[in-house]
Amino acid sequence: MSDQPIPVMPAATPAWHGRPTFVFFGVVSAISLALDVLSKAWAEITLTSRTPFDPPYTLVADHLAFSLAYNRGGAWGLLQDASESVRRPFFLLVSLLAIAFIVSLYGRLAPRQWALKWGLPLVLGGALGNLSDRITRGSVVDFIDYQAAWVETMNRMIAKLYSGWGLTDHWPTFNVADISICIGVGLMAVDMLTSHRLPVHSEPESGLASDGPVAASSTDSPAP
Repeated sequence: MSDQPIPVMPAATPAWHGRPTFVFFGVVSAISLALDVLSKAWAEITLTSRTPFDPPYTLVADHLAFSLAYNRGGAWGLLQDASESVRRPFFLLVSLLAIAFIVSLYGRLAPRQWALKWGLPLVLGGALGNLSDRITRGSVVDFIDYQAAWVETMNRMIAKLYSGWGLTDHWPTFNVADISICIGVGLMAVDMLTSHRLPVHSEPESGLASDGPVAASSTDSPAP
């Protein structure tokens, strides 16, 4: 009877934990982009047709509503008052650099980096959504209006440091692309905090695994 150890096949890797592919990357990015484009089209058609006598388009009273706005600048009004010759090239360049970085980083992901596997395409889809607005409209369509007491409290704290800061309980109006970007960045932060804690499993060179010492073969047995 042979004393050779029985080969143990490695456990199959779950599909959600497999090596990232650019097919998955493209699908998630496309879905994120499509949701943003369609929601902005709905907002422009629906909210521009409302008259001043119509009640506000409220989802949650005193917290969440739809209000159409066009942002020529970036987050928090960055470069809002800059000339078009400065603003458009700046945001175009930043967007292209961000896209190149995202695609390059995705191609180097390890299978265990599940957070970046989802986060990077979400950021890309959101970035493409806002970039398309800047190219076609010259400004970004925002329509989600959120307000809360904690927002006013935060603004009051900032106003103590920066004179002239506006006091309001409304968060800056945003869109679906901004939501995708925030979720994606959050997942990138999760990867930074957890990836170094995950064990790295290396495959044995021989492709065999054993739970204990490898049994000696008949040829390795000492002579009697």
